[in-house]
Amino acid sequence: MSTNLSGQGRDRAELQKVIEELVESGFVGVQLRVNDEQGEWVGSAGVSEMGRSAKPLTNGHFRIGSSTKSFVATSVLLLVAEGRIGLDAPVDDYLPEFGLDRRITVRMLLQHTSGIFNHTGELYEDGTIVLGVPWQGKEWVDNRFKSYLPEELVRLSLSKPARFAPGTGWSYANTNYVLARLVVEKVTGRSFAEELRRLILRPLGMTGTLAPGASPEIPEPHNHGYYRYEDAGQERTVDVTRQNPSWVGAGGDMISTTQDLHTYFSALMGGRLLPAELLAEMRTPEATVGYGLGVFAQDTEGGTVFHHNGATMGSAALMYGTPDGGTTLTAGLTWVDDADLSIAPAFQTAQQRFVEEVFCGKLG
Repeated sequence: MSTNLSGQGRDRAELQKVIEELVESGFVGVQLRVNDEQGEWVGSAGVSEMGRSAKPLTNGHFRIGSSTKSFVATSVLLLVAEGRIGLDAPVDDYLPEFGLDRRITVRMLLQHTSGIFNHTGELYEDGTIVLGVPWQGKEWVDNRFKSYLPEELVRLSLSKPARFAPGTGWSYANTNYVLARLVVEKVTGRSFAEELRRLILRPLGMTGTLAPGASPEIPEPHNHGYYRYEDAGQERTVDVTRQNPSWVGAGGDMISTTQDLHTYFSALMGGRLLPAELLAEMRTPEATVGYGLGVFAQDTEGGTVFHHNGATMGSAALMYGTPDGGTTLTAGLTWVDDADLSIAPAFQTAQQRFVEEVFCGKLG
């Protein structure tokens, strides 16, 4: 299915072609939404469930993985705007129970410059891997409904050596965002889910987005994601659409739709959520990989594009926007995941193809 609400179909056949090629490269289902000067275009390819012929939904719910971090960062910055959190205050002021290094600030959490060990594991420069919470293979499958408390994840991280002194390097760590969400809950006295509704979801009329906590449920309708693993020498594939996301916590546990991601990111980029000075802080990238405060800045032939994509077991989100929010691309992808992350090259290709088509006009 594809629709173009503006009635101008120029180049849109290319978008449909790209998502069909993605399915051929290994994705089970793809749902894509593009909003730009041509209007809104929505398309899908593949199937919503393996073994069935039903097409993927074009606005179904899906797990958005690390796109969650953008929502957490925006919530923190809105509380900065309310005067309840200091962006450059020590995190220890808000969460003294962990005995954090006093040099670690709220800003460092949002920008991944705290040096804190990532509770989902670390790959060091010399190739050494240090494991954290299990999230691969049969061990994860067997424990995919287990609940972890955020405090457990933080204490696991703090039991490992820091990657570097606070503020002296950059390293992506889900634990930074677990801590950021705990700061939100400490200063407001309410759950993050409640604050998310107050600060973002209700003001923007977003009805398909939620922070599920430890609940494994996903609202209907939704496409299905899968996981392939080895068990006693046999390869098995299971439906992991229902899973407890508390192992990653605020690093990647949220659920949304392509429509809601568009609504959110166009409002954020268009200056309708954050005060101008805080939006500018958010979009100022650290030099290592161009990470701001919960968003990446990417230079393209069509200009700077901001984004925060995400992936979790069998499901991923794409969320891109121009600096004025006038053009956005949001997508939900489902596939058969595995411990080797076999889909990763195709996922990277998908991101590149979409950016070239929507933001650089290359494929048309």
